[in-house]
Amino acid sequence: MAEKTVVAISLEKSTSNREGTRSQERYVTPPVDIYENGEGLVVKADLPGVAKENLDVRVENNLLTIRGKPAQVAPGEPIYREYELVNFFRQFELNERVDQSKISADLKHGVLTLLLPKAEEAKPRKIDVRIN
Repeated sequence: MAEKTVVAISLEKSTSNREGTRSQERYVTPPVDIYENGEGLVVKADLPGVAKENLDVRVENNLLTIRGKPAQVAPGEPIYREYELVNFFRQFELNERVDQSKISADLKHGVLTLLLPKAEEAKPRKIDVRIN
């Protein structure tokens, strides 16, 4: 997996049919930590307030995409609000060293943990030396 984040340029929804006074949908980049172990990569992303039902993690065209929409947990309609919940979006470019068919995800307490296993040909292996 390349450590570069793909820039999300056109993430705002089309506003051609919307009223001018309505706010456009906005996204923030969730902070992530990436670790490498013997089996592959571990990606931890902070997605506070995002439930499993509002989380979309997918791999398409060698891009790992994370989208999350936090839900308001307070009961009732807000009367006064100083901050707004915004959606999360982040993409990573994968290479052939990641076995994309075996990627797994776990969401616990607002932290998404992705396991990206190495492809078999990318794993280090010991070469046996024969003596003739």
